[in-house]
Amino acid sequence: MADFTAKDVKSLRDSTGAGMMDAKRALTENDGDFDRAARWLRERGLGKAAERAGNTNSEGAVGVAVSADGRSAALVELKSETDFGAKSPQFVELVGRLAERVAEAGEGAAAEEGDAIDDLKVTLKENVELGRVVRFTAPEGHVLDTYLHVQNDRGVNAVLVELAGADQELAHDLAVHIAFGRPQFLRREEVPAEAVAAERAAAEAQTRLEGKPEPAIAKIVEGKLAGWYKRVPGGVLLEQPYAKDDKKSVSQHLGSAQVVRFAQVVIGD
Repeated sequence: MADFTAKDVKSLRDSTGAGMMDAKRALTENDGDFDRAARWLRERGLGKAAERAGNTNSEGAVGVAVSADGRSAALVELKSETDFGAKSPQFVELVGRLAERVAEAGEGAAAEEGDAIDDLKVTLKENVELGRVVRFTAPEGHVLDTYLHVQNDRGVNAVLVELAGADQELAHDLAVHIAFGRPQFLRREEVPAEAVAAERAAAEAQTRLEGKPEPAIAKIVEGKLAGWYKRVPGGVLLEQPYAKDDKKSVSQHLGSAQVVRFAQVVIGD
């Protein structure tokens, strides 16, 4: 007969989220061996998790981390069905650990936490899934920074940014700007040509309808396009008014510093 106590059952329940009878049966089936019982519950629970695999998981949390040497930074999204699950301590701890592992060891390190993700599926009874994973590694002379906006005990808006010719303070300020400016593109040249052409045609047609004189139309259209670049879905980062001084664009505020790249993940987007 399996040798275990009520305390063992409670401990197994607490660590796996299983019901009392399931925890007791798991210990019975595995001769009181805690690790084997936990694995048995996970395998049994994963059968139920498979039924939830198609459930919408547009909620979740995101974490950021910088490697110990400061040369790499990571952003990891973990998806869930509900915000309740996403703000649980186990969920928040795991997404933070995933980000730390990716920062230190590379994007593939996130997949190595598969068992921990599977455990959350059982504990939370939700379709928990690894989402977007981003890692930047910067050469000497470049600066990396991150920003994480926390809401209801979980990270919901995360940014990575890499700058050249800048200090840490400027990099962090820009990361905060990106978090709330939510640009999609870094510079004008990244906006799809067909989108620019369509907007230019619309601006020209509108300007003619306004009865503007022919010699002024080209200049007016360019002015309208400049405004559009700031507000296209997601916007162009370098064109946006800088959050701390909206009389200047981000480009003007940066001066000789250059944005090498940025990444942003917002839960629900």
